[in-house]
Amino acid sequence: MNGVPSSATGEALSGLIERVTFHNPENGFCVLRVKLRGHRELETVIGHAASVTVGEYLSAFGEWSIDREHGRQFKASRLRILPPTTEAGIEKYLGSGLIRGIGPTYAKRLVQAFGTEVFAVIEKDAAKLREIDGIGPIRAQRIADGWADQRVIRDIMVFLHANGVSTSRAVRIFKTYGQDAIELVKENPYRLARDIKGIGFLSADTIARNMGIAPTSLLRARAGISHALMEAVGEGHCGLPRTQLVPLAVKLLEIPQPIIEEALALELGEGTVVADDFEGEPAVFLASLHRAERAIARRLLSLQEGAPPWPAIDADKALPWVESKLSVALSASQREAVRLALRSKVLVITGGPGVGKTTLVKSILTILAAKRLRVALCAPTGRAAKRLSETTGLEAKTIHRLLEVNPRTGGFARNEDHPLDCDLLVADEASMVDVPLAHSLLRAVPPRAAVLLVGDVDQLPSVGPGQVLADVIGSGTVPVVRLTEVFRQAAQSRIIVNAHRINHGEMPEWEAKPGSDFYFINADEPEAVAEKLITLVKERIPRQFGMDRIREIQVLCPMNRGGTGARALNTLLQGTLNPDAPFIEKFGWRFCVGDKVM
Repeated sequence: MNGVPSSATGEALSGLIERVTFHNPENGFCVLRVKLRGHRELETVIGHAASVTVGEYLSAFGEWSIDREHGRQFKASRLRILPPTTEAGIEKYLGSGLIRGIGPTYAKRLVQAFGTEVFAVIEKDAAKLREIDGIGPIRAQRIADGWADQRVIRDIMVFLHANGVSTSRAVRIFKTYGQDAIELVKENPYRLARDIKGIGFLSADTIARNMGIAPTSLLRARAGISHALMEAVGEGHCGLPRTQLVPLAVKLLEIPQPIIEEALALELGEGTVVADDFEGEPAVFLASLHRAERAIARRLLSLQEGAPPWPAIDADKALPWVESKLSVALSASQREAVRLALRSKVLVITGGPGVGKTTLVKSILTILAAKRLRVALCAPTGRAAKRLSETTGLEAKTIHRLLEVNPRTGGFARNEDHPLDCDLLVADEASMVDVPLAHSLLRAVPPRAAVLLVGDVDQLPSVGPGQVLADVIGSGTVPVVRLTEVFRQAAQSRIIVNAHRINHGEMPEWEAKPGSDFYFINADEPEAVAEKLITLVKERIPRQFGMDRIREIQVLCPMNRGGTGARALNTLLQGTLNPDAPFIEKFGWRFCVGDKVM
């Protein structure tokens, strides 16, 4: 094997690239077939490279692995591409189409004329290329320009590698900044955290430290303001009171407060962050989130203007008709909610479990469907969208799918310039929608369309920043239907009863009753938890409720690590439930089809 072990977890190797099996120019991911010295067969190397061509040499650092589908391969965490040095390699390299103006024929002529000095001729004395039959001044200049572009790419990659940037990130940096990458990164490495997805402040900080930027520099302090706010975003906030932000930045960056104060003033002046009042206290927001929140408010106000996009509906006739059609008896509060919905362009329906939100939404949609309205249904998650589709009988999509997300960029095809094709948008589980996603969704609603937001503010909050549904309800500017009556059938579920008890500040009813859907099983030690869990999933629940232990039972836990975390519990359950299932191994853990724990 060419190369010597470089560490306990990695190995260095080098060789000649014989075939480029795959190369994604967007992110640099590549699959290469490489001839290593001392190896009879070509070996597969996978990694990231901004540009890669047959005939080039590579030096790589990584480790060998066995892929279930593709077999033995070398996974390179760092990949460096070098021009070939032999005449045969140079001819193959130049003939690959890498440089405009050179194909296999001209590659052969160039190597015959200049041998291994051909690169030096192209770079330093391109006029000599015209000695080759068929190469005139235009083609010679095109060849020189193409070679210069490739040289820039190599120089950028070498610079980034020298400053501790992995190859995959170096490719993203090059794709973002192009030939100006070195100059821009030298000027301010912290811009990487702002401009490039997947590179955060800590990564940019490491690069800056490698470049010799002082820990107390104003450049670092300014970038640290956004870093501190991003830490708050991770906790669900769109901004922070100034009295909290400054101490947080001091703590995170270990920079004296006066420097932080100066940096904050500069960031506010530049507009990277925005000052605003929050409950009468000065606060600071990331500019993008501040703009998004204000845009959501403006959009909801503008959507309320005008009449609904359906003709006037006589609720006194529509209500008995829909009750008969759906075989339901709406409560007094549900009937009033239907009346409000039929005359509102924007409406929120909220309430806890078992209060009839689903029946109400289905009744509204059934009435409006009779008017041949175009309805778009969506929810934040695939599971919620599927449930919405099942309860309404209409197609529902995730918000991302509805907005036609671009997986590469994360952007959406649907917006104010290319709006959704609908008269009514229904968004279920709206409590889970964060500020950026709500902004994108409302941007895509046609001005004449109506919007119905459905959710329970006591249910799962958004993973991202903000509490959109709660804020919309609390604003008092949008009509809101609050359902509070728990229906008799729902009241038979002790899960629903206990959910309402918790919302009212009361302890759940722990005692088990025959036929109950709520059981509390106490276990004090992790070993006991695991033992009881296996018994429940394997024997007791399937026996009591007739459920399939693989397809119909799910286990939820609040953490990944520890003896009762998802990883350990999955490993325990795998041995009992799905020991022979197909699996993959990542990060030292085995993941099987049919794993139980989320």
